[in-house]
Amino acid sequence: MDIYARKSNFKLVLLIIALVIGVATVVYTNQLANKLATEEKYKARLWAEAIGRKARLVRYTKELFTKLAEDERRKVNIYAQSTKFVLTLNDNDLLTFFNEIITSNTGIPAILADDAGNILGVRNIELAKGITNIADLPKSISDDFSMYEPILVNYGQSINFIYYKDSNLFSKLKQTLSDLLETFISEVVLNSVSAPVILTDENMNVLDFGNVDSAAIRSTDGALKLIKEMQSSHEPIVVDLGEGVKRYIYYNDSETLQQLRLFPYVQLAIFSAFLLISYLAFSNARRAEQNLVWVGMAKETAHQLGTPISSIEGWIEYMRDTECLSGNEHILNELQHDVERLSLVADRFSKIGSVPKLTSHSVKEVLERNIDYMQKRSSNKVKMRLYCADGLVFQINQQLFDWVLENLLKNALDAMDGEGEIDVEATADSSGVIIDISDTGKGIPKGKFVTIFEPGYSTKRRGWGLGLSLTKRIVEEYHQGKIVVKQSEIGKGTTFRISLPSV
Repeated sequence: MDIYARKSNFKLVLLIIALVIGVATVVYTNQLANKLATEEKYKARLWAEAIGRKARLVRYTKELFTKLAEDERRKVNIYAQSTKFVLTLNDNDLLTFFNEIITSNTGIPAILADDAGNILGVRNIELAKGITNIADLPKSISDDFSMYEPILVNYGQSINFIYYKDSNLFSKLKQTLSDLLETFISEVVLNSVSAPVILTDENMNVLDFGNVDSAAIRSTDGALKLIKEMQSSHEPIVVDLGEGVKRYIYYNDSETLQQLRLFPYVQLAIFSAFLLISYLAFSNARRAEQNLVWVGMAKETAHQLGTPISSIEGWIEYMRDTECLSGNEHILNELQHDVERLSLVADRFSKIGSVPKLTSHSVKEVLERNIDYMQKRSSNKVKMRLYCADGLVFQINQQLFDWVLENLLKNALDAMDGEGEIDVEATADSSGVIIDISDTGKGIPKGKFVTIFEPGYSTKRRGWGLGLSLTKRIVEEYHQGKIVVKQSEIGKGTTFRISLPSV
């Protein structure tokens, strides 16, 4: 398995692990969120149940106090009848009996007055001096004694009235139970419900709320907006108070629950951003390291080639002078051409890492020269054709761009095993010059369209995998162009496309 296959597999394994971690995080957090949501719904129902119980308790208390009020009125009636008998009886024993009934009333405040409102007597209440008529009573006392209809005491020609109010014990009991009820419901709301809740009647009038901004509730539009938002999230809880009266509890997820639901996605986003930044940082560092290796290797190669090339040139000149190959000058000429080619290769390597100087050249002349050079060094069964209009010009560094064309044409020859066709077509568009180099070779799998430009990737048994990588570097970094695999099909051939900017 080559390094790029292992690299791809390693990336796939890392991606799968990352996906498993991400999915596990989301699933686990959603489980926690659902559990919390269930608890919040339970607490909202608990609040609803508390309200229902409060309503039942209120009805029971109301019935109880109604009975107590009736009992107190019955006592006042007895007091009134006893007063009537006291005023009309002459029997001392009976007077004593009814007088004891009157004096036994030690809890219910009562005022005895005639039909003109003149106060005849009081019981269990102290009035300020000077108050002799019901009309003179202070408003606070008058309001208390107006709670119940006065009891008529009619004997003979006289008509009296007894005004009364709840006993002090009865009033304190009512207040105490009311406070207990309010405290009970408040404690249920505060201790049980952590989510925003709103209690309304059938007409959506807000009766109570918890964990909601009071400023929004004060506004009718704001309250309705909140209720609709809650209704869209959860079905309201119906509270049946009996006697056809219903209340509705609207609630929403608490802020904690909302943050918990959002947390895994925020966590994944931060984790992804961290991985991306790390990947970019390592990639840039690796690319910079590769550049240093490329430059160092290229310059060292140029340096190492310089000495044997100079030596070979000296031997060629020596052979010319000594005429040791008289009659075979064409051999010396070909040797001279190859040495010049080696010098060109050394010059190309020496330019790696430096900013190349770009000059204007005819596209057709550059392509013709390189095709002619490669045609002479290929099989007779290989046909190379050029399609290029006259007048196309681009800016290149001739030594480096010739290297690009040589690499692509040589790869095309290798892919065809010495037999096939190579078409080179140059055209122009609004962005610049486009050169397509097509062969009828083995083709490239689609999954390798990008990988083939990576250093070290090669399909040849003895290949180093540096040609296309160097080609890409020359086109994109030194000429600001672009090189891609335009199309390829296994067994039918491949087309490389070079795009260079306009002059």
